[in-house]
Amino acid sequence: MVVVHTQPSTSEVKHKKNRRKIAKKPARTASAEGAEDLELDETSPSVGEQSEVVPSQQQGWDEVDDAVMIDIDPSAPPQSAAPAFPPLPASAQRSTLKSETRRIPIPPHRMTPLKKDWVNIFSPLTEILQLQVRMNVQRKSVEIRTSKHTKDVGAIQKGADFVKAYALGFDVNDSIALLRLDDLYLDSFEIKDVKTLHGDHLSRAIGRIAGQDGKTKFTIENASRTRIVLADTKIHILGSFQNIKIARDAIVSLILGSPPGKVYAGLRTVSARMRQRAL
Repeated sequence: MVVVHTQPSTSEVKHKKNRRKIAKKPARTASAEGAEDLELDETSPSVGEQSEVVPSQQQGWDEVDDAVMIDIDPSAPPQSAAPAFPPLPASAQRSTLKSETRRIPIPPHRMTPLKKDWVNIFSPLTEILQLQVRMNVQRKSVEIRTSKHTKDVGAIQKGADFVKAYALGFDVNDSIALLRLDDLYLDSFEIKDVKTLHGDHLSRAIGRIAGQDGKTKFTIENASRTRIVLADTKIHILGSFQNIKIARDAIVSLILGSPPGKVYAGLRTVSARMRQRAL
């Protein structure tokens, strides 16, 4: 009798083993992935190092792109930091939609001299500044207006200053200097702004400023190169900024009671300095 020993086939055993390996593989791969992640974390640079590396690479790429993309024209002028714009013409600065108008009031005691010197007043305004002028007798004022022929933007302001200077009491020839020169100004103040005086004290202060036959006033004008008008307690000075300050200081000293001789000495010193600066 023959006994046959049956053994399980190797294919079935191998198949079972393969199933076991497949079932165990996901766990092993997960642990392996964790180990790989740890290795990557140890070998990879930190966040700060990455931020340092990436911009340097990006900067290198930008320089290459700029060198490739930007074409520099050798004939073009060099670029400066501040842009240069050409000045606007006078026609663009002037407003053509609406004309400006100024009305300068004239004191009653200056209306008669204004009528006598009217030809000498409106001629510079129309010829030099190209303004339109008229005298309003009912309102006792002079009205000036810009026209299409006016080229200077500040012409109407110069014209108003010219008429105002004449209304304050300055001569026409002295007032015309406001139209021709740009650094002339008008300064007005009262005696009570310096010191409060009443009665005879106020009269004596005015007399000290004017002097005998106007000698002191003329001396201050010649030394400081200004023009002075004494209208009761009001004093008006026409000249440049620095010269007005010199004349005003001399007048203030006279109001406060300084003798004219002391003021003359100070004016001589100031005039000598002005001559040295002029040289």
